[in-house]
Amino acid sequence: MIVVTGGFGFIGKRLVTKLSQISKEKIIIVEKKIIKSSFDCYKNNDFIKKLKNKKFSKKIKMIFHQGANSKTVEKNFNSIMKDNYLYTKNLIDECIVQKIPIIYASSASVYGVDTKNFDEQSVLEPSNYYSLTKFLIDEYVTRLLKKNKKHKIIGLRYFNVFGPGEEKKGRMASVFFHFNKQIKEKAYINLFKGDNGYKNGEQKRDFVYVDDCADVNIWLSKNFKSGIYNVGSGHANTFNNVAKNIFKLHGKKQIYKYIKMPNDLTGKYQNYTKADITKLRKAGYKKNFTPISDAVKLYLK
Repeated sequence: MIVVTGGFGFIGKRLVTKLSQISKEKIIIVEKKIIKSSFDCYKNNDFIKKLKNKKFSKKIKMIFHQGANSKTVEKNFNSIMKDNYLYTKNLIDECIVQKIPIIYASSASVYGVDTKNFDEQSVLEPSNYYSLTKFLIDEYVTRLLKKNKKHKIIGLRYFNVFGPGEEKKGRMASVFFHFNKQIKEKAYINLFKGDNGYKNGEQKRDFVYVDDCADVNIWLSKNFKSGIYNVGSGHANTFNNVAKNIFKLHGKKQIYKYIKMPNDLTGKYQNYTKADITKLRKAGYKKNFTPISDAVKLYLK
């Protein structure tokens, strides 16, 4: 059996789709809320209890832990700590007991808003509750692996993921989703005004296509090397460039409106990200990441 937590979510759903195509293993989905599905499903806490049953757990070949509260502007500290830190810690601890390999989702947000250095050994400076929960888990896993290198745990620091299936994320959906929607509804795109030395719309992010993230998960599950890895394209694109590609696909005149950054993002916004994927490459992952121009076509068509 293969388990995917957050299997109805953004990255999890794409992962389940790909696993269904290449694996004959039974797939189990674990979620906070269960919806009607062709897969066997468990609620989060019920699954932890079920995992303690050795007869059940010994059938599990791999756990992909993609489930989380992904709201970077979450204000309820206790709630997001429970969902992201405590649940993940409990799941990892039980995987160690039952000797089940686990790959969990971390985030590039742990690097903070000011850094220009994005290798896995960089000093981490989480700037909100969401990034703090991811930071705490990464630190916990780092300590575990220092004590025992035989533990099978992998953490993936996703950069700015975009692609099909993110429409349910609302405000947390990627700029690709929001820009495309704005063009359809308003014929123009809103971009943030520049600050901290960046011109209007010239903030840069490492945008990585969701299928690439699923591919990295699957490859690492077959070539397991414990540790924490960046998952990004290794390239930084400006928001202006993203908007330009989407306008081009629609065949419409490029009209931009530069707006002030919302108060809840001021001082907490990453103006620049670029994944250092040296460690992932050294582990043996050779597949190219999807270029922005190709990804836009795949996504929006």
